[in-house]
Amino acid sequence: MKQKLLLPVVMFALLQLAGCSLFSTKEEDKTENWSAEQLYDEGHKRMLNKYYDGAVRYFEFLQQRYPFGVYAQQAQLELAYSYYKNSEHETALASLERFMKLYPTNPNMDYAYFLRGVVNFNANRGFSDRFLARDPSQRDNSTAVKSFQDFAELIQRFPESRYIGDARQRMIYLRNLLAQHEVNVAQYYMRRGAYVAAANRARYVVENYQQAPVMPEALATLAKAYTVMELDQLAADALHVLEVNYPNSPRIREIRRTVVD
Repeated sequence: MKQKLLLPVVMFALLQLAGCSLFSTKEEDKTENWSAEQLYDEGHKRMLNKYYDGAVRYFEFLQQRYPFGVYAQQAQLELAYSYYKNSEHETALASLERFMKLYPTNPNMDYAYFLRGVVNFNANRGFSDRFLARDPSQRDNSTAVKSFQDFAELIQRFPESRYIGDARQRMIYLRNLLAQHEVNVAQYYMRRGAYVAAANRARYVVENYQQAPVMPEALATLAKAYTVMELDQLAADALHVLEVNYPNSPRIREIRRTVVD
């Protein structure tokens, strides 16, 4: 019975693949004598209409047939955007890297850097929702780090770019996200009794994410870790910084009960 049920499913899948292949071949034949401008216009139109699969096909046709020239350059950039919108993040990044290497003087290079940051920004959706994972030290936040670095490079290379404002806002969000991640990991280590690791993580936040909203929690965690390790002067210093900079923090009273002045 299972085999009988499986056969129609397999046949349907094969027909679907064949249909896609046939459609693609017909489309390629139809555009065989098209100019670079015609291919670009058709791909661009599909991209604007959010038909990203179609946009990708026409931009790829253009690059295969006319690999040089202004249309090829713009198509490479819009191809990366279409890949990104089609949730093909790795392919989008590869396309952007190719664009940067082939056309380093392109006037839209700032957009390429910005788009690379956006692709990495969205490559790991749900990142902030996983802060409560059972073992946060095992969770990968590399795409958030890459995105932050991409936007920082954009700002450094192209300080007059129109994308600077958006990039700065995303960097603030990423900074806060990464700081929260580090504090969560530090607290995880505290619960496991790994106090040196907890202190290192909390100190990293204090040294690198000074404007993050989670800073009071980082200082409190640092003070607690130092206290447990009987590093009383360091614990008192962390508490002092917390009191001076965040006098209304609810953690101050709790830490005072454990820190030796």
